[in-house]
Formats: sequence, structure tokens, C-alpha cells
Amino acid sequence: MPWIAVARVEQLENGRVVVRVEGEKTPVLILKVGEELFAISDICTHDKNPLSDGPIEGHSIKCTRHGARFDLRTGKATLPAPRPVKAYRAKEEGGQIWLELP
Repeated sequence: MPWIAVARVEQLENGRVVVRVEGEKTPVLILKVGEELFAISDICTHDKNPLSDGPIEGHSIKCTRHGARFDLRTGKATLPAPRPVKAYRAKEEGGQIWLELP
């Protein structure tokens, strides 16, 4: 699977940045939680609300509209979201944030 550079580390504002990735239908939300880097699709599968404004609780992010939660490691959803979001492997290297594309 190819790795692509999608942002510079200094673009992380409050540990978050949303990027557009060629070939992906939805924007990708990149989050730095502690020393861990996560990347998921920035859209709630319940009502299409952006997840980027949601609070982080442990290893999950909460949709601000109806409270659905998504695991940052796997994309797994809780109700009322019907489906998981896409999760990507992410890494920080050479001042860049890299995503592994499927």
C-alpha cells in the first residue's frame, strides 16, 4: 500500500487538521492524541455531519449532532451511526504527516 504525504506537522491546529486526498470521496480528519496519530473520514455515517468539530473521548470522537461515536483506531461506529468510517494508518516523518492508502 502506498504512503502519501498529506500535510505538514505544523498544520495541526489543536491536534487536528482536515485534508483532501486525491481518490478519496470524503475529506480526511487527522488527529494527534498524545503521541498517537489517527486518520479517519471526516463525515458521520448517520447524517453526514463533519466529525472534525467533535470532542475526543479516549480513542473515540463524538459527532456533535446526534452523539454517534467512532473509534479512531478502527473507524467502528456506535448508534445511531449505521456504518463505520474509513480509518487510515498515519505516521509522522520528516515534518510531514503521511497516510497509507488502500
